[in-house]
Amino acid sequence: MGISATVIDPADTQALQEALDKYDVSLYFSESPTNPYLRCIDIPLVSRMCHEKGALVCIDGTFCTPINQRPIELGADIVIHSATKYLAGHNDVLAGAICGKEDVVSKVRQVHNVLGGVVDPHAAYLVLRGMKTLELRVERHNKNAMALAEVLEKHPRISKVHYPGLKSHPEHHIATKQMSGYGGVVSFEVDGDLETTSKFIDSCRLPYIAPSLGGVETLIEQPTVISYWDQGPAMRAELGIKDNLVRFSCGIENFDDICADVLQALDKI
Repeated sequence: MGISATVIDPADTQALQEALDKYDVSLYFSESPTNPYLRCIDIPLVSRMCHEKGALVCIDGTFCTPINQRPIELGADIVIHSATKYLAGHNDVLAGAICGKEDVVSKVRQVHNVLGGVVDPHAAYLVLRGMKTLELRVERHNKNAMALAEVLEKHPRISKVHYPGLKSHPEHHIATKQMSGYGGVVSFEVDGDLETTSKFIDSCRLPYIAPSLGGVETLIEQPTVISYWDQGPAMRAELGIKDNLVRFSCGIENFDDICADVLQALDKI
């Protein structure tokens, strides 16, 4: 289709400026927060930089939801969501959503009509049902994840915690400016190797082992084993995916139950 892409570190604004100066950029795309390390994009700054060069800005807001962050209000042109995750919120539907100005979204709709990918009526119903409780659920996701991140950061068997709500996060200062909550996903690194991390996950009793997120049930995964296993060790290393990395999607269960389960699993490694 005559489309090329330049990949940069999402937080590297200098690399972005160099790409904007060197290429005829039409679209900037990034998650914010990103998966799985929850890096945060300075959306107002990136939007100004891109708009000066005539490029549109598209932000994937799945991890934060519209409750915690509204990228269009911050300057972005397009926002997409995996409605499978928080919007539907019950781990029982596959759907997506795109938001933006009519002149932009209408062009996407034209291509969509050709390529397909239409949500069936029952899936649409499930998304609408889930959105009725979105704000209530996200408040609980935020609360559980923040509390868990604080516990994990102090635990001797955890070497690093990745969560925008923590002051140790490299973009905490950005997150506090543009997010009202920090989401339900906590990524962390176990102080051990692949097998030790797998033993920790297998020792957890409350969460389901699954690659999704954003549902009412807590989910846990080891990205090396589930999401990136087919990439091979060399490619995973290039992407920064460590063998001891865990992605933990807090559900809306009682926090004491979540915390107790994680701690007993850590005691077993």
